[in-house]
Amino acid sequence: RRDSSGTSRSNWKINTMIMKTNNSIYLCRQSFFPSRNSFFSLIFSIFFFLMESLVCASFIHIHAMKVKVLSRNPDDYVRETKLDIQRVPRNYDPSLHPFEVPREYTRALNATKLERVFAKPFLASLDGHRDGVNCMAKHPKSLSTMLSGSCDGEVVWNLTKRECVRTLQAHEGFVRGMVVRFCGTSFFTVGDDKTIKQWKMETPGYGEEEEPLNTILGKSVFTSIDHHQKEGVFVTCGQQVDIWDEQRSSPIRSFSWGVDSFSCVRFNPVETELLASCASDRSIVLYDMREATPLKKVIMNMRSNTLCWNPMEAYNFTCSNEDYNLYTYDMRYLDKPFTVHMDHVSAVLDVDYSPTGKEFVSASFDKTIRIFPKDSGHSREVYHTKRMQHVISIKWSSDNKYILSASDEMNIRLWKANASEKLGLLAPREKAAVNYSQKLKEKFQHHPQIRRISRHRHLPKSIYSQSKELRVMKEARRRKERNVRKHSKPGSMPVVTEKEKHVVTVVK
Repeated sequence: RRDSSGTSRSNWKINTMIMKTNNSIYLCRQSFFPSRNSFFSLIFSIFFFLMESLVCASFIHIHAMKVKVLSRNPDDYVRETKLDIQRVPRNYDPSLHPFEVPREYTRALNATKLERVFAKPFLASLDGHRDGVNCMAKHPKSLSTMLSGSCDGEVVWNLTKRECVRTLQAHEGFVRGMVVRFCGTSFFTVGDDKTIKQWKMETPGYGEEEEPLNTILGKSVFTSIDHHQKEGVFVTCGQQVDIWDEQRSSPIRSFSWGVDSFSCVRFNPVETELLASCASDRSIVLYDMREATPLKKVIMNMRSNTLCWNPMEAYNFTCSNEDYNLYTYDMRYLDKPFTVHMDHVSAVLDVDYSPTGKEFVSASFDKTIRIFPKDSGHSREVYHTKRMQHVISIKWSSDNKYILSASDEMNIRLWKANASEKLGLLAPREKAAVNYSQKLKEKFQHHPQIRRISRHRHLPKSIYSQSKELRVMKEARRRKERNVRKHSKPGSMPVVTEKEKHVVTVVK
C-alpha cells in the first residue's frame, strides 16, 4: 500500500528509522567530540559511519519480503501428442465432490450394459474329425498345441493357426483317453483295443512311418489315463486302477475296492502322490501311491462321470454328476460337499479347473457349457450355439484366457473365458479404463438394476423350459419336507432333507 505522496509504506518506515538512528548517532558524536578537526574525531566519524551502515542493512534485512512461486511439472498437463486428450488436474478430496457416488453408479451401469453388448465369446470352430470327439489333452509347455481323440483316430492341433498339423490312427475303435507327458516330448493314449501307446510329440520326417514309441497290451479296456506331474509314472483305470512305470510293461501297483469298472482317474497336481477315481457303483475313491490299499470312498446317490482337482488348493476337488449338479469336496471332510453347483438341466459329463483355481468350466449333455466360481452354487456364464450337440469334453487353457469344448457333432470349439474381453495388446489407458470399470461393477454389483443386467442370459427355449420345470419340482419337494417335518410326531423317524441325502461316506 502507498501513502498520499506515492511512497510505499514499508519503504517509508525504513527511511524514518534510518533518520532517527542518524540523529541519535549525530547527537552522541556532538556530545563526545565537539571539535571536528582533531584526528580522533576523524577516526570516530569513520566508526560511526560504519555503524550507521550496519544498522541500516539490518533494518532492510528484517523487512525483506518473502515471495512464493508456483511451479508445475509439464508431465502433469502436457499432452504426449497433439491428438491426445487434454489432461485436467483434479483434487480428490471427497468433500469437494458431493455427487461422486451417483456419478460412479451411472458409470457402473453403463459399463455393465457395454459388457453385455460386447459379450461375444465364440472364437473359432476346429473342423477335422470324422466322428464325435471323445477326449482332449493340453500341452504342458506349449499354449498353442492341443490334442484331441475321437472314435476314428487322433488329431494334433495348432490353436494359433487354427489348423490341424498332424493326424494319426492311434487305436482301433474309440480313443478313450489321452495325456501329455510332463516334459511335453511325448504323449500316451488308451483305447478300446486294450492297448496303451506312447507317441512322439514331434511330427515324423519325410519318409518316416508313424510308429508308437512303446505299446503295452492290457487285460481289459482302459477308460482313462493320467500322468504324474514330476516322475515317469502314469495311471490308468478300467476294471481296476493301475499305476505304471514307463520302463515296465506291467503295472507296479493295482487298486480295487469291489467295483465293476472305473470311468475316470486323476492325479493331484499339488500333492502329487494322491489320486482319485470315479467308479460305476456311484462312488469316488481316493488313493495314495505310497499305500497298498485305497484311502477313502464316498458313495453318492447317482454316478459321477469325471472329477478334477483344484490346482491351487491341494485338498479340494470337484466331480460332475449324473443328477445335473457338480459337487466340490474337501478330501479331509467327506461327510458332505461344501458347495453344490447347480444350473445344468441334464447330466454333467466333464469338468476342468482354470489355472488360477478360482473358477471351473463344466460340459453337459444339455448342449451347453457353464463357468462356475469355485465357491458359488450358480454359474456366472453359459455358452451355447445352435449347432452344438452334447458336449463330451472340456478344457481350460493354461493361460487362463480360452476354453476348448469337444462335442458329438465332430467339432472342437474355441471360446473366450471372459466373454466381453478384448483380445490383443491393450494400451496403458485402455488397461486403466478396464480395471476402473471392473472395480465399479464390483462396487455396485448388488444394486438391483445392475444385478439384473449382469445376470441376464439368453437361453434356448428347451433349456429355459427345463430349468423352469426343475425349479418347480425342487420347490414342491421342499414344501413337502416342511409339511412332513411340521406334522411329524415326537419320537418318529427324522426327516432327511434333499441336501442331506445325496451322499453317504464310507471311510476305511
